[in-house]
Amino acid sequence: MKKPKASKPLLRHDEPLRSRPRRRRDPAQPNLLLDPMPSRIEPCLALLKATPPKGDDWLFEVKWDGYRIAVHIELGKVRILTRGGHDWTHRFPTIAAAALKLPVASAIIDGEAVVMDAEGRSDFSLLQKSLGGRSGKAVSADAVLVAFDLLYFDGHDLTSVELSSRRHMLHDLIGAGVPDILFSETIDADGEQLLAHACELGLEGIIAKHRDSPYRSGRTGDWLKIKCVQSDSFFIIGYEPSSSGLGGIGALLLGAYQGDEIVYVGSVGTGFSEAQAVKLRSTLDRLKRKGPPLVYDGARNNVVWAQPTIIVEIHYRGWTHDRKLRHASFKGVRDVQDNADVCRTE
Repeated sequence: MKKPKASKPLLRHDEPLRSRPRRRRDPAQPNLLLDPMPSRIEPCLALLKATPPKGDDWLFEVKWDGYRIAVHIELGKVRILTRGGHDWTHRFPTIAAAALKLPVASAIIDGEAVVMDAEGRSDFSLLQKSLGGRSGKAVSADAVLVAFDLLYFDGHDLTSVELSSRRHMLHDLIGAGVPDILFSETIDADGEQLLAHACELGLEGIIAKHRDSPYRSGRTGDWLKIKCVQSDSFFIIGYEPSSSGLGGIGALLLGAYQGDEIVYVGSVGTGFSEAQAVKLRSTLDRLKRKGPPLVYDGARNNVVWAQPTIIVEIHYRGWTHDRKLRHASFKGVRDVQDNADVCRTE
């Protein structure tokens, strides 16, 4: 069996981290050893796979069910950016306050804003309830940060450093624990066994990350996600009214990206409460339009069409041969600001 690679030693107090210069230094500042802090780093995204990878080159973590965020700490101030680059510092005040307590002058921490249920599992619906609305002004006092990567640390860009070393430094930074900031532990186990156990516990799935990989933006394959139940975000493009349905909604019609266009991918009629249905219908009626916002090949009787603005999270079992969702179930409403999460289909 291939021996696991020895991890690099942690930083010593008498030996500061020195990175390779990214550009020629300014002759007027010959002693400048710091990398400029970027205003934003496009996130590394996990590529969906059906089965976990094998081998000692991979680290496994739990897949967290919340909002992907990057926490920027600089000169006593904190910014919290979503995956799409929106500033949500005001929406996660407890995370921002906790970040200020970390013993660091400047840092960029990659992680997930989550709300835990009574069993210690991240629950997206609880996060949505905590946020309380889609206005962009609602605040979550219950969300905590689950940190899993460190991209910038005290004047040094770490994106070219291998993952295992970045995680060592992140663990040291968080230390024994800061309230409202958790470290996403790696789990030493066979990927398939870990996935089976995660599914038994009702978790979303697992994430596999190549231990020697630098931090590269986009879906490069350095990070993989393996889900127990498939879940993605979709636009609501309309609804089918029903006198017997919850809130007067029989089903929500869904759309996904295909290239730069939005395409119809089926409907969902289960999973939402009456209160959610009433609120959705009220919002959709304000977004009403005369015809479909895309090419639609389904029945048109009594469909109320809407601008593709509202984004919802949907659980489903797979895709049909004509690229429609199988056994879809409503999970929650995502924020309209961050449509970077909307599913892209081929």
